[in-house]
Amino acid sequence: MYKLGIIGYPLGHSISAVIQKAGLESIGLGGEYDVMETPPEELINRIKYIKANGYNGFNVTIPLKVPMSLFLEDIDDYANIAGCVNTVKVMEDKSFHGYNTDIYGFKKAIPAEIDLNGKTASILGTGGASRAAVVGLAERGIKNIDFYSRNIINSKQTLDYVRAKFPDITFNVYQIQNIRSLSGSAIVVNATPIGMKGFMADQMPLEREDLDKLSPETIVYDIVYNPVKTVLIQEAQKRGLRTIGGLDMLIYQAERALEIWTGRTPDVKLMKIAALEAL
Repeated sequence: MYKLGIIGYPLGHSISAVIQKAGLESIGLGGEYDVMETPPEELINRIKYIKANGYNGFNVTIPLKVPMSLFLEDIDDYANIAGCVNTVKVMEDKSFHGYNTDIYGFKKAIPAEIDLNGKTASILGTGGASRAAVVGLAERGIKNIDFYSRNIINSKQTLDYVRAKFPDITFNVYQIQNIRSLSGSAIVVNATPIGMKGFMADQMPLEREDLDKLSPETIVYDIVYNPVKTVLIQEAQKRGLRTIGGLDMLIYQAERALEIWTGRTPDVKLMKIAALEAL
């Protein structure tokens, strides 16, 4: 009987419990997955609660992905590169081992036949989600990444970080309100919450004219998963562009988390069906 959960704040929109319960059932394991709203000021108390109540592991979402790092005994390579964790395994001695499965999910959602080697990517946003995108794209051979940020000054920390981690990649940052031509981008990634249900759901981070200028081969990847088809995805598909939605990334990162906790691989198709029914 596995005892799992998710911490973060707010969590009213989260469908992680539905996905992970379907995953547990698909591998014949019983268990519970608790949704534990945890504002940053309550993180220490929450950690004490988790250790005292026999949890095997838990997911971490905003705004706790970076501060959680302070309470870990060990982290995997992805968490080390990205500088944040989203999955924690509770060891037998109650110590915490941290992982970043977002990178796994981001990368696996890009079909293997897509060739990004030596090409340029554009990432909208410079928050935590953009770091997972950078690592995933770097592993697929991207050589140039252009960031578009609402606040270039605030993006400096992310830019300095990724430049130090990936010296072979050229990074640039531009004001998102003044998007240059994206026609040279092999893939455009929305790593902002714009378009998410409850947050500017009727909008997208690009202008329609920006999409008009994209090459027909450009891939548009929106990490937002609710709604399944954001305005950005809808508009890209109208133009015949290949798209990747955030739900695949969410399912694949959840698959990897369950593998870490249980040592067994769940059925991602059943997890996706459960997610779609919940959305």
